Amino acid sequence: MERFLSMEYVFILLSLLQCLKFGPAAAVAHAGNGDGVQPLSKIAIHKAVYALHENASVTAHPVVLGTKGGDSDWVTVEVECPKPSDDDWIAVFSPASFNSSTCPPSGDMEESPHICSAPIKYKYANDSNAEYNKTGKASLKFQLINQREDISFALFSGGLSDPKLVAVSNVISFANPKAPLYPRLSQGKSWNEMTVTWTSGYNIIEAVPFVEWGLKGESQTRSPAGTLTFHQNSMCAPPARTVGWRDPGFIHTSFLKDLWPNSVYTYKLGHKLLNGSHVWSKSYSFKSSPYPGQDSLQRVVIFGDMGKAERDGSNEYNNYQPGSLNTTDQLIKDLENIDIVFHIGDITYSNGYISQWDQFTSQVEPIASTVPYMIASGNHERDAPNSGSFYDGNDSGGECGVVAETMFYVPAENRAKFWYSTDYGMFHFCIADSEHDWREGSEQYEFIEKCLASADRQKQPWLIFAAHRVLGYSSSYWRSGSFGEPMGRESLQGLWQKYKVDIAFFGHIHNYERTCPVYQEQCVNTEKSHYSGAVNGTIHIVVGGGGSHLSGFGPIQTSWSLYKDSDFGFVKLTAFNHSSLLFEYKKSSDGKVYDSFTIARDYRDVLACVHDGCEPTTLGS
Repeated sequence: MERFLSMEYVFILLSLLQCLKFGPAAAVAHAGNGDGVQPLSKIAIHKAVYALHENASVTAHPVVLGTKGGDSDWVTVEVECPKPSDDDWIAVFSPASFNSSTCPPSGDMEESPHICSAPIKYKYANDSNAEYNKTGKASLKFQLINQREDISFALFSGGLSDPKLVAVSNVISFANPKAPLYPRLSQGKSWNEMTVTWTSGYNIIEAVPFVEWGLKGESQTRSPAGTLTFHQNSMCAPPARTVGWRDPGFIHTSFLKDLWPNSVYTYKLGHKLLNGSHVWSKSYSFKSSPYPGQDSLQRVVIFGDMGKAERDGSNEYNNYQPGSLNTTDQLIKDLENIDIVFHIGDITYSNGYISQWDQFTSQVEPIASTVPYMIASGNHERDAPNSGSFYDGNDSGGECGVVAETMFYVPAENRAKFWYSTDYGMFHFCIADSEHDWREGSEQYEFIEKCLASADRQKQPWLIFAAHRVLGYSSSYWRSGSFGEPMGRESLQGLWQKYKVDIAFFGHIHNYERTCPVYQEQCVNTEKSHYSGAVNGTIHIVVGGGGSHLSGFGPIQTSWSLYKDSDFGFVKLTAFNHSSLLFEYKKSSDGKVYDSFTIARDYRDVLACVHDGCEPTTLGS
């Protein structure tokens, strides 16, 4: 059996530890009610000590994964432990070598084995066999994705808080670990440009990245790709800078330009090696954007706070993102009826455990490889102490925006300042970055006003604002007993009213809520399901139930709240033409509509004068 330690060293350790007792620990609860804590952060991996046992074993098979070209595969892990306990657990490490030889230099005296990197996932040994604590035998199934490195499994006793390394498995790996994987599309800076971003193990000194693409059924062309990565010293704080660090590989982005509107294109990712041979991904396709203002059926999905989950049940003992897979699967199921997706912050909830980003991009690949997957920055992407974020916590786990802005492309002028505008047919979107200052007089405030003012409402009647934190209205208490972010309303509701924003979307609070068209905390329209006439007031939507643990509502019944639901779900907007828009809130559990309204109006209704939303006039003739 291959080990990360030499067998001679293992023998010496076993001799020293032969008198160690392996008595069973008290059973621990492996399930929870969703506490919002990143599961990997509960592992005190830096405290791990040796408890190697000569009769304990972990064996993984198959040894080579992805032999049929896939980027994921199922692995069976056989465990035998002579002194089993309910708190024994199996860690998945990648790279396979996880002892102190892979750690950066440190002046501190660390107790062996000095494991300085967290596993990428884990399961309890009794997950598949309730009798494990009696038999000491278990057979577990893990679904692994290609993350560019080899893989090993380790058996620990002592639970997550007091880990003792009992046995290590053989090493397994993917057949083509450096393959180009997990493409994610994004709108470019012009309506007829699509960007393709993907991850691989190839640096530019090894291979030249490109995309081969063209109209479906016609000759294909090639476009070069730029290559980025980031390093451990780019992280701002632990755990991203310490045990959560994992090499992200290389992130490539290609710009597909001068697209014909409403046309189906095929593409595949390529790398030209130094010897002239090529490494290819599988083939994908997308439909290009409509011309701005084009009158056609256009469908948009919006949600926040989805995160990722494991289809094999790993890491999920505290229900960290219990609705994530349901949301993902509902979108995949309805993908033929979706044109563009907006995930407005709190993308992976990796919280400084970098391995989780690969796992998220793998999870959403069926969506993001087919339609533009536009993201916004949330507190779990950006916030880190003393890093320039507007809020000074460490919700990003030290990532401080670096990972999100590298892994995903957005058409921002400066991706470190995650605000941008984008057009899709009859829609004009202004995406704000709630983690940077948005108050009046700030750089972002100027952007927001410019973005809203630039909408040609005759061509693009549907004006949408989105940000992660609730800069508008929410009935959930989340900060000092206030509703949403009061400074946000004070600073921005004048702009929403002046430029007649139809709908403002927010995440951050993990539920769904819809307000009436509201201005200065007052409903300005008595309708509840059908709106027509002048655009007076903005409808505010909290759609933060994408997948993470749910939030409740406060006890106060706010006058401007029309519909509340503490459940997982997402919103779908359907523009039928310049005068008709359908809004639907769908639950992730079944994909059915639970709240809806329509807007019907003409261009003159957008131009109509409303309170604090009138163009100046003159008495001159």
